[in-house]
Amino acid sequence: MNILDKIIARKKQEIAETKSKISVSQLKDSEFFGRSTFSLKETIKTKSGIIAEFKRQSPSKGIINDKVLPLEAVSQYEKFGASAVSILTDKDFFGGSFDDILNIRKHINIPVLRKDFMIDEYQFYEAKSIGADVILLIAACLSPTQVSEFTELAHSLNLEVLLEIHSEGELKHINNDVDFVGINNRNLKDFKVDLQHSVDLKNQLPKDILSVAESGIYNVEDFKFLKGKGFDGFLMGEYFMKNENPGKKFSEFISNVTM
Repeated sequence: MNILDKIIARKKQEIAETKSKISVSQLKDSEFFGRSTFSLKETIKTKSGIIAEFKRQSPSKGIINDKVLPLEAVSQYEKFGASAVSILTDKDFFGGSFDDILNIRKHINIPVLRKDFMIDEYQFYEAKSIGADVILLIAACLSPTQVSEFTELAHSLNLEVLLEIHSEGELKHINNDVDFVGINNRNLKDFKVDLQHSVDLKNQLPKDILSVAESGIYNVEDFKFLKGKGFDGFLMGEYFMKNENPGKKFSEFISNVTM
């Protein structure tokens, strides 16, 4: 069983446990459920294009940064031009929680991507209830039909959809309704990074779709390479988070890529 299979198996247990405690009706009564959402479609074009991530740990890297608080990082991300922030909400494998979004939602005015492994309708109501604006769908753990159905549900909740693919076989998951297609530079099964693989895959995308390069962007040169290949957005986390002051690292990065 690879790491993705382990994560999904645990996620199914986690969702069942949460459903037994909190109903969809209760989620709909939450403070943020009725709020107007921010659009990444707008900010990805008007700001830096970077979706800056808050991530404490990962299965491949272990602890990345468990000292800095979410608001410390994301407030700086916003200040220096991030188009959006990405927050990991998976607890067991990434050290995240819903509180990480709840604690920053009122303090920033750019989109928040709830980054998790979305496999059940219930999770979309969760995302809305905690103040997310965008959700991630991972093709590797969904069927094309599920992607279509989940996209429709997300849009009914005014949530935008970032569909993540990694292989040519996953191109079939793309439909006309997803808002962005993200290409993961890192293989979720073995965690190897290959930027050229992502470029080759991007060249097979529909020409009018917004594209996001995800993960494995470790320096200014990687960013400029991918931007030069036509990517609209860039999901970056580890590069900033492995610094004791992620916000400062982000500001330095922005200065270098806009020179």
